[in-house]
Amino acid sequence: MRRRNLLPLLLSMSLPMVISMLFSSLYNIVDSYFVARISEESMTALSLVFPLQNLVHSVGVGFGVGINAVIAFHSGAGNRKEADAAAAGGMVLAVVHGLVLSIICIALSPSFLRMFTSSETVFEAGTRYAFIVFAFSAVDTAGIAFEKIFQAVGRMKVAMSAMMAGCIANIILDPLLIFGIGPFPEMGIDGAALATGLGQLLALIVYIFVYFLSPMSVRLRKSLIRDGICMAGRLYTVGIPATLSIALPSLLVSALNAILSSFSVIYTLILGIYYKLQTFLYLPASGFVQGMRPVIGYNYGAGENERVRRIFIIVTLMCAVIMLLGTVLCMIAPKALIGLFSDNPLTIEEGARALRIISIGFVVSSVSVAASGALEGLGKGLPSLLISLLRYAVVIIPLSYVLAFPAGLGPDGVWHAFWITEAITAAASLAIYRRSVRGVVVS
Repeated sequence: MRRRNLLPLLLSMSLPMVISMLFSSLYNIVDSYFVARISEESMTALSLVFPLQNLVHSVGVGFGVGINAVIAFHSGAGNRKEADAAAAGGMVLAVVHGLVLSIICIALSPSFLRMFTSSETVFEAGTRYAFIVFAFSAVDTAGIAFEKIFQAVGRMKVAMSAMMAGCIANIILDPLLIFGIGPFPEMGIDGAALATGLGQLLALIVYIFVYFLSPMSVRLRKSLIRDGICMAGRLYTVGIPATLSIALPSLLVSALNAILSSFSVIYTLILGIYYKLQTFLYLPASGFVQGMRPVIGYNYGAGENERVRRIFIIVTLMCAVIMLLGTVLCMIAPKALIGLFSDNPLTIEEGARALRIISIGFVVSSVSVAASGALEGLGKGLPSLLISLLRYAVVIIPLSYVLAFPAGLGPDGVWHAFWITEAITAAASLAIYRRSVRGVVVS
């Protein structure tokens, strides 16, 4: 990580994660596609549960980023015992987070759903889906913790293999459990939730299997669990801001659902479809960021300041390429994309319009994505959180309201708020990044 040419190094670290993220994106699309085949009400239920589901995943990934950053830093500095302690304590805390979130989300999901729908069909489908999918929360958070530990030591192919195994299992199980093909029972939306949970379980099994059969530089030592938990402050310093950053889209979706539902339920469905589709862009970009974090953290710990500067620039350009491809696709074939999830002509027409408007901001968002990820890798969680707050709350929510109501643009105001926010946040991200690393990693 310290001596190899940066572009080949970043590609070798990132491409396995990009591939696994593409499979994860495919899972999200396929899962939603099959649920949409049940009914439009089922797809709406899935969209309404998404914020809570994203919250659980955000806690797992955010705290995992904290584990990753601390392990990478100590590994770069040559502190083997501290790296092992971070892994051991982090794993225990990750499982605790999952158990607590499972109880909370199962208890709160009925009240949460009632806030956004008066349809009994949507409410019942959403409640059943939430109960099953949140029962696997501890499995999800433990698997993510393993993923970040393997990434921290450069074992990206292991993380890729585990994630792909889980996604492929989910994709195969979806139609079998939803529609009752062959010996499987017809479970409807319950089957989609169970397929998701079983996919997460398989990924965790792969991580455990590889951990015990293949030696790696960081080990989960029982004797260091107490030391690792004593390092919780450092883990949470990065993990809490990262969690909040990843969880903010849940707040955003809920706020935008409240605005859009005042016009028609069609627009809340379109928003849910958009967030499924955009995973094809932002998850691969996240793969580049995940490949960057251990490299930038290791070089930061080793004092390689010039390499840290160049890493940020290269990853920003890599993300921009992905976003440009997404922009072109949304501009030339928006109706085909929306048509994957709805047969309603009005939904397709309005959804295509929304995609064209929102996609204006894809490329410029690369700056915010890369800057936030780089700051997390450097252990600077609060500046990263500030970028996410600007992007997912401080700018876009009030701007959406103003454009939709006082400005009289209706739902189009919400869609325009996306690209305007990305432009504002990109400029702010550069200023925040430069200020945060001034005198440390850049001249």
